[in-house]
Amino acid sequence: METTGGSFYPYKLLFRALTLIPVSHYLLILLFLFIVFVYNLLEVHILQDIISGYGGSSVSLTYNSASELYTEVVSKCNLLHGRYFATPWLSSPHLQTTLLNVVVNTPSFSYKREIFRTSDGGTVALDWLMSSDVSESNFQVNGTNTVADIPLVIVVPGLTSNSNSPYLKKIVYNMAKHGWNVVVCNHRGLGGVPLTSECFYTAGKSDDLGEVVNHLYQRQPETQIYAVGTSLGANILVKYLGEDGVNVPLVGAVAISNPWDLLIGDRFFTRAIMQRFYNRILGKNLKEAARLHQETYARLSDWEGIEKSRTIRDFNDHSARIAGNFDSIDAFHRWASSARLVTNVSVPLLCVNAIDDPVCTDEAIPWDECRKNKNIVLATTKHGGHIAFFEGLSGESLWWIRVTKEFLSNLHASPTMSKQQMKKFKELNLVSPDKKKLV
Repeated sequence: METTGGSFYPYKLLFRALTLIPVSHYLLILLFLFIVFVYNLLEVHILQDIISGYGGSSVSLTYNSASELYTEVVSKCNLLHGRYFATPWLSSPHLQTTLLNVVVNTPSFSYKREIFRTSDGGTVALDWLMSSDVSESNFQVNGTNTVADIPLVIVVPGLTSNSNSPYLKKIVYNMAKHGWNVVVCNHRGLGGVPLTSECFYTAGKSDDLGEVVNHLYQRQPETQIYAVGTSLGANILVKYLGEDGVNVPLVGAVAISNPWDLLIGDRFFTRAIMQRFYNRILGKNLKEAARLHQETYARLSDWEGIEKSRTIRDFNDHSARIAGNFDSIDAFHRWASSARLVTNVSVPLLCVNAIDDPVCTDEAIPWDECRKNKNIVLATTKHGGHIAFFEGLSGESLWWIRVTKEFLSNLHASPTMSKQQMKKFKELNLVSPDKKKLV
């Protein structure tokens, strides 16, 4: 017997049944689907953390089995042998990254600026905070307080960051409060200084940092100097360490959230929605920085192309590639990458990366090269975002800053490592007898 209404009758009944469901129920379903979508889009891991008992994630260390750096220094770093606990309400690499300069509680202090002139006539702003400038500081590294005995740490900012960026002020103040003199080496054209030569800052421009390091070493040859690089600043720092090898007058260094391979990073920026979002934002920041020096950029590159740029790749293609006479943008990215020089690093170096970094993919990390080099220890965490690593319920603390302080303090206090570096400088005769010029 044929049913009423033919073959479409069951669908009519289904439609009628669906109309009987309250609209509020549909709204709840849509809300649930939206929450699931956002949860996955932002890669939130709060549920996974709760299910695992909120035990945090262990720190994975990659190093050479014969590494004296690990034996003498890293083995004594409790934080690197513990677990990283992300702030619960920031349980997402994207929330950690985008809110970095919003959530961070910026310390109140004033820098003392030194203007440094590079060999090509360029201008670099060096912003200083001395340990003695921090009023509540009674801490002395190794119990000493003479100028030569107070260690100095150079901080290298990220892509378009400068000494006033909240996360940089956080580490500068923290290190100074614990007995270190600190100087931020702003990139040329950033930090409120003009471009005074026919050259602008690019992702692979490490020679400015090299000149600053040599300048500081010439001026304070008895002072132990260290360096910390963040994001692109970490890439520039590691590139410099690899380029100059044994001739680097640094006792130690730390690289946080290094992009490592800019060619792989460029491909990574085109994959997902959030990566394309970061690409647009960072590209926009680069254009805004370039507009401060439009006249110079227009002479050295394609200003019309820069104005039309929408991504980092576009910007570099119309600026750094042309100014550096590279055949292609990929050739520039290969040259600017620090990963290719890792095996040449001769300075004790701690590298910290989060596997869930939404800006710098872990695919670019040179795992084997880091393991091969006895001077490098690579620390990776499952979570942490990009130069964020928020911890604690309030999110006031950044885990990587505590790690940096502990590592550098242990390295400085090492009875062998720091002294070996200083002895090496003298043996290599890095400083001429008058202690003014590098040989």
